[in-house]
Amino acid sequence: MTKNLIIQNITTLKKHSSINYGIKTKTEDFTEKLFYTLFDSNAPLDKSIDELEKCFKEIAVLACKKPEVLCESIWERFLEKLPIVLEKLIQDATYILENDPASNNIEEVYLAYPGFYAIAIYRLSHELYKLDLLLFSRLMSEYAHRITGTDIHAGADIASPFFIDHATGIVIGETTIIKKHVKIYQGVTLGALSITKEMKNAKRHPTVEEDVCIYANATILGGETIIGKESIIGGNAWITKSIPAKSIVTNTTTTEVKVKEKK
Repeated sequence: MTKNLIIQNITTLKKHSSINYGIKTKTEDFTEKLFYTLFDSNAPLDKSIDELEKCFKEIAVLACKKPEVLCESIWERFLEKLPIVLEKLIQDATYILENDPASNNIEEVYLAYPGFYAIAIYRLSHELYKLDLLLFSRLMSEYAHRITGTDIHAGADIASPFFIDHATGIVIGETTIIKKHVKIYQGVTLGALSITKEMKNAKRHPTVEEDVCIYANATILGGETIIGKESIIGGNAWITKSIPAKSIVTNTTTTEVKVKEKK
């Protein structure tokens, strides 16, 4: 097969899609610039916000499915939310500092905690989700997923303060609701019990009430599943039904230790 024929075949196959791959790299650059603007004390805010606006509007041209006039106004609506988001993130960072014995100062949380970075990008992408910029928000979420190993859907409803420790392997689905003062460790899944396309607009993921701690590798599934406030979910637990308030849930699997016989 000749080069020209290969090009012709690829061109034909690509006609089903109008993807502009530039939106992905632009979104990643925007995400990093936004985090820098909010948390670097030396960031020149006036200049940085102007640069963010330019980048945002370039992405919106590719991602916004609304009339042009509405797309143009979305930046102002997003910008207005940034002080509110930053206030929540300061609460999140402070909560992490107060609850993790390994943390030494707030700067360490901002600079070195993947859980905090995942929460930060979630809160920012959540505002885009609420503005119906679904592709834009998803690309931000997936960038944070790749960087931190934490997959938080931008549609989830997560109150502040919120604490993620170690981060790796956590999955939080689109219709998850998490109340204040919840702590989650690595490997936790807040997912759907069953999946069909018809459930698109249904509550598919759990609700976690206030002051709950969920330890490593616990799996909690289902839109009707509620974890009652002040409960502790032990590691490796598998939950598909609601848990009353102030419960302790443990995995009953036993581990046996045997001493090797001397030869």
